Amino acid sequence: MQQRIGWLTTDDDARMAFATVGDGRPLLYVSGWLSHLERGWELPEERAFYEGLANGCTLVRYDRPGTGLSAPSGRPPSLQQELAQLDALAATLGPQPFDLMGASMGAPVAAAWAAAHPESVRRLVLYGGWVSGAAISTPEVRDSVLGLVESHWGLGSDVLTDIFAPDAPAGSRAAFARYQRAASTASTARSLLELSYALDIGDVVGQVQAPTLVVHREHDRAAPVAQAVALADGIPGAQLVVLPGRSHLPWAGDTHALVATIRRFIGLRAPRTAAGRLTARQDEVAALVSAGRTNREIAASLGIDERSAEGHVERIRVRLGFRSRAQIAAWYAARHEQAGPGELR
Repeated sequence: MQQRIGWLTTDDDARMAFATVGDGRPLLYVSGWLSHLERGWELPEERAFYEGLANGCTLVRYDRPGTGLSAPSGRPPSLQQELAQLDALAATLGPQPFDLMGASMGAPVAAAWAAAHPESVRRLVLYGGWVSGAAISTPEVRDSVLGLVESHWGLGSDVLTDIFAPDAPAGSRAAFARYQRAASTASTARSLLELSYALDIGDVVGQVQAPTLVVHREHDRAAPVAQAVALADGIPGAQLVVLPGRSHLPWAGDTHALVATIRRFIGLRAPRTAAGRLTARQDEVAALVSAGRTNREIAASLGIDERSAEGHVERIRVRLGFRSRAQIAAWYAARHEQAGPGELR
């Protein structure tokens, strides 16, 4: 799949970037905290998550003003601004009701928008969300995390990675740091995280009319599952699904069950698994990994740059559901022993 980047102007004249991928009924996705449409698409785990959602629908994502590809708005973030951004995106989707999904900070935002626009939302999905941001951690923990964001932004803090993506594979810290630096400044990151803690939709959550799925990982370290229970209890008729896992980021850890749960709720077939099939180039890379080659050596062998080689290895790992290069090497070696020449794809 290929994503398409577009632009719109919000009511406060901020230029906002959005991306679409797939074909079919729209699924408007409200991201958590920070995003970068291009950098996120380059991360194998994140791209695989979005492609899993987009198979059979049109997934629409956007960068908040001041993050990713979107210019700053010049105003401090607020729930009112968040809702205005959704107003602008919804206007591009046409008059028919669409599916709406919010993840993390995007969950209370999506719920508040759905409550105000019952005629526009066909189905609502809330992942890793909360009713009250003040209830997701103690004041001491909030102050500590905000301080870490401000002082360690873009430095690959192990603490931040452990909070948001403890199930991410080893070696992802550097990629997480690069993502942070590209997504926003430290001050914008802190301001948006402060908004996350300040969000409270207790007065509107009961007004949501759309069929709603609340889905959460059982041991989420950034947002306790008790807040998912509060969301589901507050929304009339909402379904609550609690999945195993610790990662707050939806694309970290086991995403297959999460994607399958969401797709089932919005009326799409379960995603197909790759069943161990690689492209011809991926098969070449897997062979070199099995031979013990480094990314630099793989790049030299194939005539590509080292960053591309790293991306190929990561896509293979995600496609096969592995956590390390050693697993790729063992898988390739075992498969090579079982298959004859010309049977390895």
